[in-house]
Amino acid sequence: MNQPSKQSSLQVYLRLLQYLRPHWKLFVLSVFGYALYSGSQPLLADIVGQLTDAVYDQDPQAIYLIPLSLLAIYFVRGLGGFIGTYFLAKVSFSIVHSLRTEMFNKLVLLPNSYYEQNNSGHLISMITFNVGQVTGAATNAVKVIIREGITVLALLGFLFYSNWQLSMTFLAIAPLIALVVAYASKRFKKLSKKIQVTMGDLTHISSEAINGYKEVKSFGGEQYEQARFLAASQKNYRQNMKMVMTSAINTPVLQMIVASALSFLIFLALSFLGDMQPAEFISYIVAAGLLPKPIRQLSEVNSTIQKGIAAAESVFMVLDEQAEQDNGDYEVERVIGRLEFKQVSFSYLQSDKIVINDFNLTIEPGQTVALVGRSGSGKSTLASLISRFYDIQSGDILLDGHSLQHYTLASLRDQISLVTQDVTLFNDTIEKNIAYGALSHHTREEVIQAAEAAYAMEFICEQSDGLDTLVGEDGVLLSGGQRQRLAIARSLLKNAPILILDEATSALDTESERKIQSALENVMQGRTTLVIAHRLSTIENADHIVVMDKGQIIEQGTHQELLALGGFYYQLHNQQFSD
Repeated sequence: MNQPSKQSSLQVYLRLLQYLRPHWKLFVLSVFGYALYSGSQPLLADIVGQLTDAVYDQDPQAIYLIPLSLLAIYFVRGLGGFIGTYFLAKVSFSIVHSLRTEMFNKLVLLPNSYYEQNNSGHLISMITFNVGQVTGAATNAVKVIIREGITVLALLGFLFYSNWQLSMTFLAIAPLIALVVAYASKRFKKLSKKIQVTMGDLTHISSEAINGYKEVKSFGGEQYEQARFLAASQKNYRQNMKMVMTSAINTPVLQMIVASALSFLIFLALSFLGDMQPAEFISYIVAAGLLPKPIRQLSEVNSTIQKGIAAAESVFMVLDEQAEQDNGDYEVERVIGRLEFKQVSFSYLQSDKIVINDFNLTIEPGQTVALVGRSGSGKSTLASLISRFYDIQSGDILLDGHSLQHYTLASLRDQISLVTQDVTLFNDTIEKNIAYGALSHHTREEVIQAAEAAYAMEFICEQSDGLDTLVGEDGVLLSGGQRQRLAIARSLLKNAPILILDEATSALDTESERKIQSALENVMQGRTTLVIAHRLSTIENADHIVVMDKGQIIEQGTHQELLALGGFYYQLHNQQFSD
């Protein structure tokens, strides 16, 4: 993950609040509600003062006036609290919704290299846990800041209006409160980042153990995974307890500072009562006594804000990542299918190893070319370069005489059908897995035709709901061969002029492989086809066979020519057919 430019907590929070702009009317309405709620606090203190006067003066009107005033104040408080809470929640959850969808939309546009550098557990944790932390900063924190902030301002305004000399005591403690809050903020933010990392580790370990449950059980990895999860969970527990400790110390310290100021203020008020009437004095003391609670809540919300800021930093880090580069402007409805590799070289990011080295090859339209060689020789990487999942470092790849860089990514990938060894299916119906994404406009009849050509209808008809059968997460309810046939059906439905088969028949039994091979031979007609295979029996009829080693071509020709050559391909053939 690229390092973002260093931003202060205020900058991050202000950027987060920019998402407030589309909802500013509702926000103003919520502030108005909290102003009603908080503005009533000094009135409560004033009512207590009037009650003192009523007790001493025996005012008959006060018997009705004070209870009715109290009811009116609490009605206004309730109405204001409802308006503030409801509309601010509406605004806040809208912000979180926008942030979450924007983050997901950005994730699906990021290049392959990003996913190679960041594990899936941490990315999922960002969308779920980190955005949840932002929710706290954007909902609860903002609510408390507005409501309690206005309450503190209203009470201080009442105190200064009543007796500004005594009220100067609260200004004297402001620097102390600022120091405590500043220290706690740094601590909260630091711990929040550590908690996010440990949550990412927990998600990552859980995801690996759940997805690889067969390997865990087969190789007796239960205790190892349990120990790994326990260590990550304990680390998360320790970081959370440090957060709680900081919060638990921070709140009483601030309360003691405010209580000390309040005690000193009462001492001064009792010592130098002066011209203040008893009712005024009681109202003043009640108002001063109401201050510690909102100040305490404001101090406690600081931890929520710092968690949100730390989470927002990680979210903005993803949003600031550079999306997959698509600078091409050339679009074509359907290419002829001539591929040329000219001195192509490629190595993965953060690796010095050259995977493809000075590669030169021309594939004519409609020709079937097979790539063979040891694992790690660069065959699958070469196929990925055609789809521009990666961009080459030097040389060029031409499609119909145009550099791949000149094509728009959508137009380029629309020309290619790709079937890989690792089939990805989604937790949806068989039909929607075949007619996936841009293929969803195809009719059911067309889906059935593709499935029949891939010999998939044989097992689809045996399913309880046919094409409407759910395949489970990543096709877990299907066998490996069945998943492979659905992937081939998806590729056939796309009907692209370029077909890439990366070990496409590896998960099939011998009978199914023969059927698929027959279907593929039909579908290869008139298409430029690149076949990557370890089993040489599947590529004997290829028009041209390219033998690769260490990213370079070491032999090429037809099956018979390579056997006659008596080189690497000949040895590989003898090893596989020694029986």
